[in-house]
Amino acid sequence: MSEIKVLVHDVFGTVVDWRGAVTADGEALGGRLGISGVDWQEFADQWRGLYAPSMNKVRTGELPWTNLDALHRMALDQLLDKFGVAGKLSEEDKVWFNLTWHRLKPWPDSVPGLTRIKTKYIIATLSNGTVRLLTDMAKHCGLPWDTVLASDIPKAYKPDAAMYQSAIELLGSGDPGAVMMTAAHNNDLVAASKHGMKTAYINRPYEKGEKQDRDFKAEHDFTYVATSFEDLATQLSC
Repeated sequence: MSEIKVLVHDVFGTVVDWRGAVTADGEALGGRLGISGVDWQEFADQWRGLYAPSMNKVRTGELPWTNLDALHRMALDQLLDKFGVAGKLSEEDKVWFNLTWHRLKPWPDSVPGLTRIKTKYIIATLSNGTVRLLTDMAKHCGLPWDTVLASDIPKAYKPDAAMYQSAIELLGSGDPGAVMMTAAHNNDLVAASKHGMKTAYINRPYEKGEKQDRDFKAEHDFTYVATSFEDLATQLSC
């Protein structure tokens, strides 16, 4: 087998706790504007729930290429109407809230574990976010990426082949076995493995709170299975 030289990472849910951060920003916004009666945790869940369907509209050609910031904004506008608070937010408030996805916070093990892994391997994102979103997020919370790979480079969304191929070509020098996809989502890793990439599963059983209905454990024979990034670093002798 090829020697692993690069680890690329799913970000939302695997590296960062999107649910906690979006909920906190919603509560802060509601408090500042005097908005009551909104379950901001439910708002976060529904916002994330529109993530895959909106990307699928791009994937199927229903929408032209549209980056994730724009898709998030479409979903936000829809939900503000649904929750009956659209008229209480200024455009500045909406822009700020949409950028909450640039300010997500890492799980407690992410920064220390990734910092250890970085001593031995190139580490990068492979995310449906944009280059700017992932760069802002890294600066906001200290994620130690060597570089970021994002959907606006190949203009595709996972699990499209172009996303995984971009990592293989840009960081693996064309050798898929030199690149390991790291994620908390079984389907992401299965898709990566179809392109010859190695795989590492990180268990995040609380990503979606009580509503989580999948990804409680590794469901396939992945290259590595870990309970955290610190555990993965130990398995990789970092």
